[in-house]
Amino acid sequence: MSVREHILCFNKYCSLTSCLLYCCIFINLVNGYSVKNCTVRGSLKYAQNINVFCDKRSLHFVPDNIPDKATYLDISNNVIQKIIKEYFSQLSNLKSLNALHNKIREVEEGAFSSLVALQELNLAYNKLTNILGGMFQNLRNLTVLHLNENLITNINFSAFSPLISLRKVNLSRNHLKKIGKVQPLFLLPQLQEVHIGSNGLTSFQTSELSNISLRLQVLDLFQNPLKVFSITADIFPHLDNLVLAFITENMTWDVQDKRYLQSVKHLNLSGIQLPLEKITALLQTFNSSLVSLRLHFLGDIKVRALIRDVCLISPLKFLGLQWNNITAISKDEMQFCTQLTELDLSNNKLYSVPAVVSSLPGLRFLDLTFNNIKNISSVDFANLTQLRTLQIYGNVISFIEEFAFKDLKNIKTLMIGSNRLSLNRYFKKDLQKLEILDLANNKLDSVRRGHFDSLNSLKNLSLPDNQISFIEAGSFSGLTNLIFLNLQSNKLSQSSIKASVFSRLPNLKTLLLNNNYISYDSQEPLEQPPFQYLRKLKILNIFSQAHKGMLYLPSNLFMGLWNLEELQAENLNINSLHPDTFTHTPYLWVLDLSRNDFILLTTKIFLPLQVLKTLHLSKVGLQSLDFLINANLSKLHLLHVSKNALSVINETVIQSFPTLIYLDLRGNYLSCDCTNAWFINWTISSNDTEVESAYELTCNYPDKLKGHKLLDLDIGSCNVDVGFFCFISTATLVSVTLLGTFLFHFLKWQVIYAYYLFLALLHDNKQQRKPNGLQYDAFISYNVHDELWVMRELLPHLEGEQGWKLCLHHRDFEPGKPIMDNIVDGIYSSRKTICVISRHYLESEWCSREIQIASFRLFDEKKDVLILVFLENIPSHQLSPYYRMKKLIQRKTYLSWPKPGEDTRVFWQKLRVALETKGNSELAPPIGWDLGVN
Repeated sequence: MSVREHILCFNKYCSLTSCLLYCCIFINLVNGYSVKNCTVRGSLKYAQNINVFCDKRSLHFVPDNIPDKATYLDISNNVIQKIIKEYFSQLSNLKSLNALHNKIREVEEGAFSSLVALQELNLAYNKLTNILGGMFQNLRNLTVLHLNENLITNINFSAFSPLISLRKVNLSRNHLKKIGKVQPLFLLPQLQEVHIGSNGLTSFQTSELSNISLRLQVLDLFQNPLKVFSITADIFPHLDNLVLAFITENMTWDVQDKRYLQSVKHLNLSGIQLPLEKITALLQTFNSSLVSLRLHFLGDIKVRALIRDVCLISPLKFLGLQWNNITAISKDEMQFCTQLTELDLSNNKLYSVPAVVSSLPGLRFLDLTFNNIKNISSVDFANLTQLRTLQIYGNVISFIEEFAFKDLKNIKTLMIGSNRLSLNRYFKKDLQKLEILDLANNKLDSVRRGHFDSLNSLKNLSLPDNQISFIEAGSFSGLTNLIFLNLQSNKLSQSSIKASVFSRLPNLKTLLLNNNYISYDSQEPLEQPPFQYLRKLKILNIFSQAHKGMLYLPSNLFMGLWNLEELQAENLNINSLHPDTFTHTPYLWVLDLSRNDFILLTTKIFLPLQVLKTLHLSKVGLQSLDFLINANLSKLHLLHVSKNALSVINETVIQSFPTLIYLDLRGNYLSCDCTNAWFINWTISSNDTEVESAYELTCNYPDKLKGHKLLDLDIGSCNVDVGFFCFISTATLVSVTLLGTFLFHFLKWQVIYAYYLFLALLHDNKQQRKPNGLQYDAFISYNVHDELWVMRELLPHLEGEQGWKLCLHHRDFEPGKPIMDNIVDGIYSSRKTICVISRHYLESEWCSREIQIASFRLFDEKKDVLILVFLENIPSHQLSPYYRMKKLIQRKTYLSWPKPGEDTRVFWQKLRVALETKGNSELAPPIGWDLGVN
């Protein structure tokens, strides 16, 4: 066997060995966090609920590596067309399966039979046409089933029979046509809620459903072309909610006894297209029970004509009149509605608060949002002493008369955002019990002392999206119960948030100051830190300050925030942090510093944060995580470092976070070599930490693997256990020695005979290697970084001017053939091998193999077949890591490419002489003779 064949066999043996070692190492690593095409949430080791998200991945099949412990699986928004038994065979713990928005046309019978713990199944928005008899086999614990938005026309009579625990089913927007097709569904013992709207049903008659009482509580028949609605038996004694919205035909209402629907409290007649007199007759059925009535999308005329009869329903408490283009309602029209406690007039065309409002003293909830109301007068809300919630946002209110809210003695929530209010002087008096005030998206330009004097009970104050640039000291005096203050998206500056502004807010827990104009000139400590009196604050948002950003965080900016738990400080254009920045926030749980331009982050910055659980450092230019190794973040659960310049994640970094359960590394410049071998192993095998989108992480280095998936890298050769191999090697050596001794002692003459036979075969193989079989004059070994020199200098001179035939890998290698086979064939098919040496060449794995093979040939054939050409002046001591190269230089001739400006003719002449040399070792120049100019 030739040396060439030995080399090929050796490489194949190494590959096989690496593969076997890799399999041995990973044979027990299953059910790890890293699931291809999916994301896992929850600890596989400790948590009770394991959520697996495989949505929006363009999947044609359900992934086969879902953890057995999964309790929730989301495969929605994919292109799956068929559900088969094998998909869920191991998921006996699954409680919820979401498969909506696919292209599922078929579900095999028994496909869900292994999901014995399943409680919710969502197959909505697919292309199912038939429900087979065995589709829901073994789903005895299923309580919620969504089959809406399909193409279902037929349902097997026994399909629903296994669903003995089913409580809610949604079959709306299918093509059932007849109620008889779902008749078995109504007989299920636990069924409480049925949605069968928009199915083309023309008739709903109890005689087609059952002759016994059912437990049904919700019946939704919206948008069906019903011609008959007939209740001839008392089968719905528990029916609470009936939806007849958007009925599109002139329906016959046949309820033979009002007592059959006496339990109905909630009725939806929105968009119903019956004549006015039929709606009136229908409503009379519920005179004794109805509590809530929705009459949306009926139009101004029809609604106002119905109101008088509606008000005669004495139990009625809630009336919804949305989307009716109502411009006004008089007191006379609703004079009998005094029993109402909730009135929804949103999304109409009211130009003022209807006068009828003040004649409904029992109102507790009033919604006037998204109308065209311009002003609030002092009598609009008169007499509403019981009102708890008033929503009037989304109008064009620019003026509120004084004392407009004087009668709202018990109001707790006032939503008046998205209007045109410019002066914040409407709350100086009254509203003593108000707890929530929303003034977002108005035209307020300042907050001054006295604006909120009467709001002693206020807990939540929202002033975002205004034009506030000034807050007077003491403006929030008296708001001792305030726990939430939203000032985001205004024009606040450093001078606007002085300590005196927040000095009277002892119980404030959340402060939002993001998207303003706050900035500082240095990290020097402030004389009066703005938050020093906010001892109970838990959440602070200061991210995304306009113009140039905040630029610096003064070292004592957070003084006083001893109980702060969450700080959002991303996108501030800061490049460094003072070591004392977080010394005042020792109980911080969540810290977000993403989207900044840090030049340096040190360990000392994070040392005070001993209870930190979530750290966001995305897009901050990190090249290493080593600064976190000694930061003692022993309680960190979530680490987000996406979109940085990280290349290697080493074991020491990961081990410094003993409680880490989530790591986000997306968008980094990861290196696909043995430096990340440990990280790849850990990512695949860890049951404690999830690496976000692990199978989507891509390589950035080396260039030949750029864009490849990190976890697809074959790292078998990187996982060699040195101790194990030392043991194997020693054991093998001892065994071979003992075996050799035994053979020589007992089979001495046979061993001697085999030895001489081997020498004969070796001599014979050498004789068979003939020069006339050579195809090329020289094989060119070079690194891709030196390709430009080879193509511009070497190739034109040697092939163009001197006429040599060269072997170049990008041109002459056989396509589809293994790279190593091509290299061996190229070297042994050439008279010489020219190695173009540079620093890139010395660091290249493939170049190392090429010169190794050429060296084998050199020593095997005892001929001068190797020419070394140095493109760079590389000192001898720098060659020490590449000991083989250093030995070759000591024993072989070599050429050096002239420096810039020097004549190259001598170089090309000497290279020609080297190529013309016949190759006999005795003809080679003496050791140490330099063919180049050094």
